[in-house]
Amino acid sequence: MSPFLGEFLGTAVLVLLGDGVVAGVLLAKSKAKDAGWVAVTAGWGLAVMAGVYTARAAGGPGFLNPVGPLAAVLTNDLPVDRAGGFAAAEMAGAFVGAVLVWLHYLPHWTETPDPAAKLGVFCNAPAVRNLPANLLSEVIATFVLVFVGVAVVEKEIGRGFVAPVAGMVVWGIGLGLGGPTGYAINPARDLGPRVAHAVLPIPGKGPSDWGYAWVPVVGPLLGGAAAALLAKAVLLAP
Repeated sequence: MSPFLGEFLGTAVLVLLGDGVVAGVLLAKSKAKDAGWVAVTAGWGLAVMAGVYTARAAGGPGFLNPVGPLAAVLTNDLPVDRAGGFAAAEMAGAFVGAVLVWLHYLPHWTETPDPAAKLGVFCNAPAVRNLPANLLSEVIATFVLVFVGVAVVEKEIGRGFVAPVAGMVVWGIGLGLGGPTGYAINPARDLGPRVAHAVLPIPGKGPSDWGYAWVPVVGPLLGGAAAALLAKAVLLAP
């Protein structure tokens, strides 16, 4: 199967399960209402594992994140044109995954009066709105994702264990570094669902906070690029 289809499907699964756990925690009358941050971070970690398995089964590399192709370009493992194709597939998959979350929780939108809770299902918002600090948080968290991903996933374990270890790394990032911004660490994971929030007929949804939208895009790209360059010099050197 097409590697681009694999990335599309894997990212759709990632967002369906990841935004799905957030919806369960935030939306009114959900049985998971107020389950808390540990439930959200665990759900996202499992979503990563499921998405990577899905993407690889369908022929994709399992990046699920435009930062992955960018890092591969910087480490000379992927040509630029294929990286762009993967990023586009991931963005489309994230949008579709968010639409599926909207459909899955369809009766709950009218039962939830808080527009911020509805937006939080789809995309990130900072706990304290300070854009330079928020950007730095995304840079640091994504740096850890890429650098530890290279160190552990590529250097220490076999291919069959990539998905669960990737999920555990993301879970650890969520627990340790996710509090300030909600740890997007993935431009597609935030931007695709944010577009879905903007276009879907969600009752009482409020604005999509486009003034913040650049932070979870630029921050992960900067952090991922820095980690890839350091990994190339330190971990992948011959």
